[in-house]
Order: sequence, then C-alpha cells, then structure tokens
Amino acid sequence: MKPYIASMGIYVMKAEALKDLLMTRLPDANDFGNEVIPGAREAGMKVQTFAFQGYWEDIGTIESFYNSNLALCDPKTAQFSFYDKKAPIYTMSRFLPPSKVLDASVSNSIIGDGCVIKSGSKVSGSVIGIRSLIGHDCKIEKALIMGSDYYETVEECEFVPGCLPMGVGDNSIVRGAIIDKNARIGENCQIINKDGVKEANHEEAGYVIKDGIIVIIKDAVIPSGTII
Repeated sequence: MKPYIASMGIYVMKAEALKDLLMTRLPDANDFGNEVIPGAREAGMKVQTFAFQGYWEDIGTIESFYNSNLALCDPKTAQFSFYDKKAPIYTMSRFLPPSKVLDASVSNSIIGDGCVIKSGSKVSGSVIGIRSLIGHDCKIEKALIMGSDYYETVEECEFVPGCLPMGVGDNSIVRGAIIDKNARIGENCQIINKDGVKEANHEEAGYVIKDGIIVIIKDAVIPSGTII
C-alpha cells in the first residue's frame, strides 16, 4: 500500500514570525496550509516538518468521529490508551462526583465523571460522557453519549414540557448513535435506525442521520415512545 502524508493541522512558530507573516507579508492570507506556510518558505524563513509516527485520526466526518471514539472501548483493538504514563493526558478539573452504577451491567465501555446508570440497564461498547443520566432497564449499545453541560434542578426541569430530564429515559434503547449534549430522550424510545437510513435531516424533530449513524442534536427533546 502506498503511504500518504497528511497535515495534522498543528503548527508551532515564533509569535514575531507569525505576526510578520500575517500583518506585513501576507495580510490577505486566509489559509495556513495553502498560503501562510508556503509564503513563509518563499520568504526564506526556516520551515520544517515533523513526521509524526504515533496515533492520529481524522475525525472530519460523523462516521470517523463515531468510530474513533468507540474504538477506545475495546482494549484488544484500541490503538490509543489514556493510561500511558509516558504520554499523560491533561484536562480541565471539573470536580464532579464519581459515577454510580446501580445494579446495572457495563461492559467494554468508558464512563465519564458524574454519571448515574440506574438498575436493569445494560451498557456495552459505548462511551458515556460526563453527567449522563441513564434510566432503568435501558439498553445502550455502541453509542456515543456526550453527556450534559450541567446538573439540572427540579425547578429548571419544570420549564421543559412534561419535565423530561436530560439523559435517556427508562426502558429506552440507543444503538449505533451519537447523543449530543443536554439531549432529553423520553421513556420507551428506540434510537436504532430501524429502517437503515443512510442520510436524513430532521433537525426540527431533534435528529439527523449521517453515514447511517443517528445523531440526536444538542438540547434536543425526543418525546417518550419515539422510534427512529
């Protein structure tokens, strides 16, 4: 197989050199790869590349974003590890409580901080983001659930029709889908792409389908009993 070289879009440069390029030499430039970097080379600046040999994925499509996240769940096939002491991952401290798994089953999954997974639910091959709430007797399979930006009070929930909380309601099934932040999925829902649709745009109903993957959009409200 012929190897191909792609830009990772990561640039390191001196501030003065960048200022000179953007303010003086190339004031009309809009693109680093096509204009600024070639312009710096033509101006005689020292321009070098670094051939990165580690793990990197292009997540420019819904399918690649979904696959690259779920690939982290299976230790047998994962090409990247969060637990490599030679390459620590630094992130913002959120000071959230530990997640609670209440008589539920979790396998080959990653669970973020501050989550609650209630009794009878089964989570497999999925990424569960921070502050996620998964109700009783749910089935979450090969899903990327982004979680929530904040915890919701009862008073705040009352502003939502039916006081539907953020998260996945009781007895719901989520399979092969991405659930964006702060989404509200009611009880007895099936987010499974039952018709095998490849592309669809139903933003007014709170979801789109890209590459056969259902994406519940941010802040969407999916009423109880919905089947997608």
